[in-house]
Amino acid sequence: MPLILGTNSIKDTGYEVANSLRFNDGSSDALTRDITSNGNKKLFTFSFWVKRSTLGSEQRILMGDDGGNGGTFFQFNANDKMKFASHDGTSYFVDLDTFGVFRDVSAWYHLVLVYDSAQSTASNRVKLYVNGEQETLDTSPGLGFGDQNNDILYWNTSGADIDIGARTKNSNLYFDGYLAEVCFIDGQALDPTSFGEFDADTGIWKPIDVSGLTFGTNGFYLDFENSGSLGADVSGNGNNFTVNNLTSIDQTTDTCTNNFATMNPLAITNSANTFSEGNLKITTPSSATSYNQATIGVSSGKWYWEVKYVSDTDGSGNYARIGIADIDPPNTGGLGETEGIAYEAINGRYKIRGSATTYGDTYAPGDIIGVALNLDDNELIFYKNGTAQNSGTAIDISSYTPKTGFWHPAFGYDDGSHGGVFEANFGSPPFTISSGNSDGNGYGNFEYAVPSGYYALNTKNLAEYG
Repeated sequence: MPLILGTNSIKDTGYEVANSLRFNDGSSDALTRDITSNGNKKLFTFSFWVKRSTLGSEQRILMGDDGGNGGTFFQFNANDKMKFASHDGTSYFVDLDTFGVFRDVSAWYHLVLVYDSAQSTASNRVKLYVNGEQETLDTSPGLGFGDQNNDILYWNTSGADIDIGARTKNSNLYFDGYLAEVCFIDGQALDPTSFGEFDADTGIWKPIDVSGLTFGTNGFYLDFENSGSLGADVSGNGNNFTVNNLTSIDQTTDTCTNNFATMNPLAITNSANTFSEGNLKITTPSSATSYNQATIGVSSGKWYWEVKYVSDTDGSGNYARIGIADIDPPNTGGLGETEGIAYEAINGRYKIRGSATTYGDTYAPGDIIGVALNLDDNELIFYKNGTAQNSGTAIDISSYTPKTGFWHPAFGYDDGSHGGVFEANFGSPPFTISSGNSDGNGYGNFEYAVPSGYYALNTKNLAEYG
């Protein structure tokens, strides 16, 4: 199926999505709204863009809740399939899963769910589209598509509660990832072409402007562009949501029209690492793998990102390493040992595949390390809190061809016996920025000035320079 691809996206998408909202399950992030009037319970369309962070756990995207055991919901299952179901507190009357799984943490998916119980053909009563293409749904989990003319339960019902990104009333199933362009159309069954289209040149599915749609009584459109009111409904209906534990730092520019790099929970050899804040924060216990790498790799161009070394949790010293990697982490050996290139915290050296060279200052928790990777000239420069190390003289990496053809941002520890916390900033930071600097194209929000001619790791820049 077509995706907004990590390294093969479109520079000029036409309609641009400015913001998404980053949900973190560990901080119980959610948007909630009490429904005060009945809408159409037989006919509606729900559309949104999503970029996943955590895999392998049950996570609610949409929930209509009666406060008890009943509800209507759309979610990712623990097996990474998607489910749409409606339950009356005793039994299900709609229960459908996808056959396919959705495990790409680097891509944005567009989902359109249509419920139209008036349809005489059962399979037409619930339709799910992913990136413009209809999914075949699996009825084996339960009662399938439901009876003709059934009212959906607790969704669009006066006195019920709507949750976006969670189930807050009972089991607290929080979502972990990014949502953008969240739309609910009350009283209409719309095709995905009301929300997106295939790009004529690339065939990639992309969003279109939805502001002209008719949203219906309980309909809403959440574009997340107001950092002071992240639950604001911009459909004209005023069906605003209450914001729970989400702040302005969770408003991001990582969207379905400009996809930013994140760290990759699939590129690890030990599952003990904890990924949070949209896969931009990693907590590494001393038993975990030695380094982690990002979702986007590059083979040409000039790129800049920042890594905040937050803490050294095992108390054994600053054994952090920040740099680049060309393959997934091996079972043993830190970044810069058998693989990759690293700037070491404890001694300020840089290390390339086991060979160490005196380089710059030591660094410690609280410091922000900037990385400027120039693959046009095969050079690498590290910055400590905005100051170029080694007086700005670049590290020559021309003798080190990446084994996969791509270098990925990476960080971790010298081996598996040390641990701590890192936060990555590829331009959409998980931490507060005190200054604010963008690249030459106006992308990104960095603590320190982006070196001239270097760019943030996102798909628009990759389409132009990568």
